[in-house]
Amino acid sequence: MKSGANGYRRGAAGASMPNPPNAPVRLKDIAQDLNVSVMTVSKVVRGCADVGAQTRSRVLARIKELNYQPNWVARSLAARRTFIVGLVVPDLMNTFFAEIAKGVASAMRPLGYDVVICNSEEDASLEASEIERLLARQVDGLILASVQPPDAEEIFAKIEARGVPYVLVDRRVSRPSAPYVGADDEAIGRLATEHLIERGCRRIAHIAGPHHPAGVGRLKGYREALAAAGLKAVEEYVERAADDATGYQAARRLLSLDPVPDAIFGYNDPAAAGAMKAILEAGYRIPEQIKVVGAGNMHYSDLLRVPLSTVDQRSTGIGEQAAGILAKAITSKRRRAGGAILIEPTLVIRESSGGPLKST
Repeated sequence: MKSGANGYRRGAAGASMPNPPNAPVRLKDIAQDLNVSVMTVSKVVRGCADVGAQTRSRVLARIKELNYQPNWVARSLAARRTFIVGLVVPDLMNTFFAEIAKGVASAMRPLGYDVVICNSEEDASLEASEIERLLARQVDGLILASVQPPDAEEIFAKIEARGVPYVLVDRRVSRPSAPYVGADDEAIGRLATEHLIERGCRRIAHIAGPHHPAGVGRLKGYREALAAAGLKAVEEYVERAADDATGYQAARRLLSLDPVPDAIFGYNDPAAAGAMKAILEAGYRIPEQIKVVGAGNMHYSDLLRVPLSTVDQRSTGIGEQAAGILAKAITSKRRRAGGAILIEPTLVIRESSGGPLKST
């Protein structure tokens, strides 16, 4: 496409199109130049799948050649949306939540949405403040790994009063009107504990999480697995922690018991990693004397001094599913009913619990 001396852009077929000097390239210009519809060009820009490969390639090449930049202000005004969604998580340093963010972004990007990520630092008041800031920016929707108490009302009432759809992930609160996507925490507790029982452990301790639904669910699953195997749940074998530092301290307390546990199930991988540090410092061998299982399947889990067995929560999939639900709620004129999607966890066996069973 070339511009003549009169300031008109010359199309591929030789037709001239008004184009004042320094004027931004429009979708209409690209469509006319390639002899396709404006809708086709728009679909390519938005990443829609229903455009032929050859046409998509031609449009993308022309977009690159002309350095086309979408007019998001015009698009927002026309659609009456900002094409921005907010994601609030309690700890971005935790790779579980980073993976959720990755899943949300990968699902929303092809739909033309930008994702603003906020870190609540496990602080309910800070989370409420971040949500209010996102609402002030007129986001089209919210995805929340909320740290509010289960019976919290005020901040969610504000979201609903604004008519902004939202989806809860990882942690539930008592909002029956809000969709929820997360791992089956009771199944995580059962799966990890049953694995340790199958490996011959009988004095299984649990480093439980904080008193939020995920921590409560995993503790319940741990106790259910013990009961199903006819093992007594010893209260002294339950400590609480949230990260590697507190997991280390919790394990040190467990190691002072008599008898010492022969296995520890950590609420999450950081707590389990802290426990392994304490076990090794105390002179015990992993997994020969004490076996360890975590939850989360974080990226570093197989790089530890003793690679950590863990329960994979499919965190990226949680983010993708939550984003899909939110996208439908944004475009729908009807308010989406609440409901829960529970992602089934899978066990990842590494050396900390004895390694994969060898085939015979």
